[in-house]
Amino acid sequence: MYNLLKGKKGIIFGALNENSIAWKTAERAFEEGAEFVLTNAPASIRMGQLDVLAKKTNAQIIPADATSIEDLENLVEKSMGILGGKIDFVLHSIGMSVNVRKNKPYTDPNYDFTEKGWDVSAVSFHKVLNVLYHKKAMKDWGSIVALTYMAAQRVFPDYNDMADNKAYLESIARSFGYYFGRDFNVRVNTISQSPTPTTAGNGVKGFDGFINFSEKMSPLGNASAADCADYTISLFSDLTKKVTLQNLFHDGGFSNMGISDAVMEKFE
Repeated sequence: MYNLLKGKKGIIFGALNENSIAWKTAERAFEEGAEFVLTNAPASIRMGQLDVLAKKTNAQIIPADATSIEDLENLVEKSMGILGGKIDFVLHSIGMSVNVRKNKPYTDPNYDFTEKGWDVSAVSFHKVLNVLYHKKAMKDWGSIVALTYMAAQRVFPDYNDMADNKAYLESIARSFGYYFGRDFNVRVNTISQSPTPTTAGNGVKGFDGFINFSEKMSPLGNASAADCADYTISLFSDLTKKVTLQNLFHDGGFSNMGISDAVMEKFE
């Protein structure tokens, strides 16, 4: 523990169970001295174990549909009331593809499903930023982080339309991040994480095989959910005050690899 977030206040979206990156981040933020509000969609709260995390971290839970401006306005207003003022950090850890859940291939999607996944996984981030911006809810030198994956830049066929959603999410971070930096000295970044066995990750076809491949391709191996939480805490802290508009690869080096000895051995 380094007290990196001592006295800081935040909102953490998307914790579902102890496998969630948002869950691990909440635990680490609490250890580093932060206070925060936990939020998720009402259905996800019913499905998950958020009450356990709230008790462990002395946090309050405010249900919110991240695709609803009205819900987000209520969330931000209540959070500032609970936390006693403006927000220092926000984590957006939300993603869902109905096409993936329904086994609809990328080449033949249900476009209603596509639109729903896009709204939940990407447009929700724009809506969160919109509400925070117009309510002037972020403190000077605050930090907003969203989680992404490098399928936004490269082809991973079974990641399906989530790849498009992540590409859009990263663009939002850059575009809205400019205005947050210019107007409020607030930084906005995305973390491109290794494949991680979360509830969402495990829903991707062929995930077990791919996570093993990624482990052998990465010189440092895959970054775990706990590793990602540590990295996220560093971005919430005052040690990264001039880092913004970045898509930051946190993947053990996978993103810069062409081939590794361990992978080559499988084909020789």
